[in-house]
Amino acid sequence: MKRIALYDTTLRDGCQSEDVSFTLEDKLRVAEKLDDFGIAYIEGGWPGSNPRDEEFFSAVKKLHLKHARIAAFGSTRRANIAAAEDFNIRLLLKAETPVVTIVGKTWDLHVRDDLRISKKANLEVIADSIAYLKKRVDEVYFDAEHFFDGYRANPEYALECLVAAAQAGADILVLCDTCGGRMPEEILAGLRAAAQAVTVPLGIHCHNDCEMAVANSLAGVEGGAVQVQGTINGFGERCGNANLCSVVPNLQLKLGYQCVSASQLKQLAELSRFVYELANIEPHKRQAYVGVSAFAHKGGLHVAAVQKNRETYEHIDPDLIGNSQRVLVSDLSGRSNVLYKAKQFGLDVESSDPAVKTILDDVKRLENAGFQYEGADGSFELLMQKALNGQVRHFRLIGFRVIDEKRKEDEPPLSEATIMVEGPDGAVEHTAAQGNGPVNALDRALRKALTKFYPQLEKVVLHDYKVRVLGGDGGTGATVRVLIESGDEQDRWGTVGVSPNVIEASWQALVDSIEYKLYKDKKPSAISHQRSARRD
Repeated sequence: MKRIALYDTTLRDGCQSEDVSFTLEDKLRVAEKLDDFGIAYIEGGWPGSNPRDEEFFSAVKKLHLKHARIAAFGSTRRANIAAAEDFNIRLLLKAETPVVTIVGKTWDLHVRDDLRISKKANLEVIADSIAYLKKRVDEVYFDAEHFFDGYRANPEYALECLVAAAQAGADILVLCDTCGGRMPEEILAGLRAAAQAVTVPLGIHCHNDCEMAVANSLAGVEGGAVQVQGTINGFGERCGNANLCSVVPNLQLKLGYQCVSASQLKQLAELSRFVYELANIEPHKRQAYVGVSAFAHKGGLHVAAVQKNRETYEHIDPDLIGNSQRVLVSDLSGRSNVLYKAKQFGLDVESSDPAVKTILDDVKRLENAGFQYEGADGSFELLMQKALNGQVRHFRLIGFRVIDEKRKEDEPPLSEATIMVEGPDGAVEHTAAQGNGPVNALDRALRKALTKFYPQLEKVVLHDYKVRVLGGDGGTGATVRVLIESGDEQDRWGTVGVSPNVIEASWQALVDSIEYKLYKDKKPSAISHQRSARRD
């Protein structure tokens, strides 16, 4: 099985993505994760471009990475100056990395209009830079910038640049689709031409401006590339780089190449989420392989089929890349969806149970009113429990009042909620709380009132709060849907509320959030008791 070396540039090219900014600590943590995953080369940044990259190359030496080699990135020397005297070249050596990757021009348009030197002078720049570095560094990689555009415009000169780099001692020639505008057949043709012109191993580096970076990277491997460069989640300049979260499983699971071990491949989904988290970017749920929707099934026909045989609607076993199958419940659901969720929740339900039809009818009625259970498993499990065993309430609302008061134009408003609830023993608790908004104040007041009866609620954290207007005809009076994600030390769950009044919709979701926490804390014994009661 042919092995493909993975070269990750998330910490350099990925950081050039809009909205992506890693701290030094972030970069070090990502480097450790990439190493655990089996990445062969980690490009840490451009020495001298900013203080953070400079600090990274010093700090990364203390990590004791098991697999990966760190690469410093820079450019060829300037024209009309020796490599030994070039400031950027000296900074590359100062980083003291075992690998240095330098980028050089291979498109005659750039040589003429950007560098404004002769084509011969550019060949000398490439050769001198690589030869100088090769005497001082273990491995030197040459990123042939705009190679495929250059090959399209002037194939003879683009190949001359590769020959110059190869003769100077470059260990790998990385062919770059820098503008991201070429098609797979052009990538394949360029790789094959390069393979005939030089004997040095080839790599591939693609950008995603035409949504072709992954396909072009695969074409590069088909053409003979032994190294693939990319980023986690496709972060990068403009539309991004080749997404290694797609490239790696495509190569390994579809095309039979070896990139990482099977156990390392199972870390892929976790790695994707980890990088999103540190970048403070919401994960792309429909991302191939690693997205939470990648193996999610909603239609009843699909769910019925995957329960019999996963392969009916899943192109791989999601466990291979650390993802998991999900079944969604909506107005498109059938009995199979309900039975799947019941099994997932640990409920013993037969297809013939009348409660299944009740649940389906409830879901379709509520979704027609604006409810959505795809992101609200907590609310849906409570709905199932109500149909199966009758509704259980751990407290009863007597009433609440929310005040949002703005006293001065240049001061923020003040939010206060007052609430009265009846606890499990009939005792009444009346309390108030302030918050940075009416919903936050109501949430605080409710928890404050209930912790007297249920101390474990102090551990519940509200992780996310989303409001969506349903239809635009009602303006500010339109119905809204509120989705809340809550969690404790062990778990996270979603709940939903719908109303023309955003406070009421929020209240519904908050109540479900707390009810679910109290329900799940006694879930094993409660389910056992409920099953026995239903059999009786």
